[in-house]
Amino acid sequence: MMRWKVAADARCAPTERLCAHVAHAAAGPPAEARGCDGCARAGTRWVHLRECLVCGYVGCCDTSPMGHARAHFTAHGHPLVRSAQPGERWAWCFHDEVLLVPS
Repeated sequence: MMRWKVAADARCAPTERLCAHVAHAAAGPPAEARGCDGCARAGTRWVHLRECLVCGYVGCCDTSPMGHARAHFTAHGHPLVRSAQPGERWAWCFHDEVLLVPS
């Protein structure tokens, strides 16, 4: 079971920032992401993949042309995503704009 906590800031200094949503993050193992669902339907490419920690939707990152992960947050209000890239262990809260790491 994976739990998350707010990470230090970009300079590795402790931060006072909080995430009101982290307690609601699904704690299961990462999904086996094969690609961005939205990009597959639209026939576009993605850069990196993000998995919604609320419902498991897999979408592309903000640097991808379509930004489906953020669009999912906007449409459904699910603020938490984790990286679906192999070897990466971090998450992001779109609402509170904080980086999360495993606790």
